[in-house]
Amino acid sequence: MSGRILNLLLWAGVAYFCCMAIAHFFGIKLPILFIYYDTPFYAYQDKIISFAVVAYICLFASAARSREAVLAALIAIWVTVLGLCAVNLSDALQSVLSGKSTLIYWLQTVAIAAYALCLTVVWRQTRSPAAA
Repeated sequence: MSGRILNLLLWAGVAYFCCMAIAHFFGIKLPILFIYYDTPFYAYQDKIISFAVVAYICLFASAARSREAVLAALIAIWVTVLGLCAVNLSDALQSVLSGKSTLIYWLQTVAIAAYALCLTVVWRQTRSPAAA
């Protein structure tokens, strides 16, 4: 059962990253697909992000198809969470927000961290001797 849940979570990640890539490519600034949706941006940067997100799509699809790739997907998502935390705490973000709250960015970061935690817990369950 844990294997099926893990597979579902990984394919959900593929779907999420596909939506994120589309949002960035077309400049569709929706929260959760476009984390810093209300900050200044350059369209060419968002095109680059959309292409980079394709790596996540491939990584998560590979992990869904082969358990050997799951650890790499977990590392990528947890590094992403840490990176978002660093951005949320950065002076650079504060300088463009002009005193506005970072709460919405933290909520999105927590949502991604919750997904990462679910992936991690379920992956660990699939590796336990009882799951074999």
